[in-house]
Amino acid sequence: MSRLMSFSLTTDAIRSRCKTVTRRVGWQFLKAGDTVTACEKCMGLKRGEKVRRLAELRILSVTRELLCALDQRECDLEGFPEMTPREFVRMFCEANKGVLPTDPVTRIEFEYV
Repeated sequence: MSRLMSFSLTTDAIRSRCKTVTRRVGWQFLKAGDTVTACEKCMGLKRGEKVRRLAELRILSVTRELLCALDQRECDLEGFPEMTPREFVRMFCEANKGVLPTDPVTRIEFEYV
């Protein structure tokens, strides 16, 4: 059974399969060829709630890079084509308390199985 990875902010982009990259604070242990199950929400489920699986993903690459190094193409791959890189970095930092724009994060590229 593959690990669960939450995509609560980009559920629609996963459903439409236009998202092929995600940035995470952790997840450095992933390797190319690993599979994960994308879900809407994996943690903090209320009593009676179940995990909603969205898709199976095969990891293509895992790299570390500075959050502020992303460009517009990366915003598109992340499922946020309407955002500028600056807006994406601000949103990421707000969603991941304590992360600064100059911090290294894990960039995970994947394909749908």
